[in-house]
Amino acid sequence: MNDYDIWFILLDISNKMKIKLIDRFKNAKEIWYYTLNEKNISKTKAEETWKMVEGLKQTLFNNKINFVTKMSEDYPSKLKNYDDAPYVLFYKGDIKKLNTCKNVSIVGSRKCSSYGINVTKQIVEKLSTYNINIISGMARGIDYYAHFESIKQKNFTCAILGSGVDVVYPKENIRLYNDIIEKGCVISQFLPGTKPFHYNFPIRNRIIGGLSEITIVVEAGLKSGSQITANAAIEMGNDVVAVPGSVLSKYSMGTNSLIKDGAFPFTNIKDIFDLLGINYNIINKPIIRKMTIAEEKIYKLINNDPIHIDDIVKITDIDISQIYGLLFEMQLNDEIMCLSGNYYVRANNLI
Repeated sequence: MNDYDIWFILLDISNKMKIKLIDRFKNAKEIWYYTLNEKNISKTKAEETWKMVEGLKQTLFNNKINFVTKMSEDYPSKLKNYDDAPYVLFYKGDIKKLNTCKNVSIVGSRKCSSYGINVTKQIVEKLSTYNINIISGMARGIDYYAHFESIKQKNFTCAILGSGVDVVYPKENIRLYNDIIEKGCVISQFLPGTKPFHYNFPIRNRIIGGLSEITIVVEAGLKSGSQITANAAIEMGNDVVAVPGSVLSKYSMGTNSLIKDGAFPFTNIKDIFDLLGINYNIINKPIIRKMTIAEEKIYKLINNDPIHIDDIVKITDIDISQIYGLLFEMQLNDEIMCLSGNYYVRANNLI
């Protein structure tokens, strides 16, 4: 990194123009002196420019932010194929892993159902077994669970932000943000300090769609950011997989529409591995443990419709002090899931 590179990043011209200039002049220093002579930049204007450069340099240093340009070896190789890919990506964490493993994007509604959460967790769990990078947007809902499950599985995950790489949005995701930096990477094409303006997110979504071999849409409304991501992936020649859902569910209207328009329907985890060209080993299927009589009684009661713990106690007639221990054990074995408000649903297996 040098001052001329920082100046060129700040230069207010299109990504395509920056690439053309680099191709012609080979480096930012040569472009600066060409601009200085060609535009007759005044001493005052030059001093203001270098103050801005120094300010960005200090921000990068203070916040431990790195960056790669499209000419860098560590720039994500899949994005290099696109003419409109951002010239610079700011990041925190390890960006190199994006070029050494396969990338799969998982996106979906901010408001999601237990079905969507369940499917997301199980897809991530299976992909993590094969060290496949999980890409998402660190939004509420499906994005959150895609990143969270990746971290739980000790797998690499990358968040693409619609704000500066140093701006956490939504704010309640601060712990997730720090965990992603520690175990993966957070990326933004926007300058540090940029607020999460609504018009940034369609731009962000194109990066998510372009960065991965496959984009999986778990749940989405008819007009949602997830559909923008899917359309961007299709434009860039990448595969899109949509998780089908009930025709009565508002959360599945977008995914069912994508399938109608030609997206691959997700039927089981093997669909993903087939598209990635990976031989999925069914031997990895987990051994189903033998439940106690009390656990079996609970498991038969819990299904895909959330049920409150008070109803579980009432129907099974098992003491509440014992119920909590049994439910905890069943969660550890990925047999059921606990939702907010002490509701429980079954964790269906997608193998």
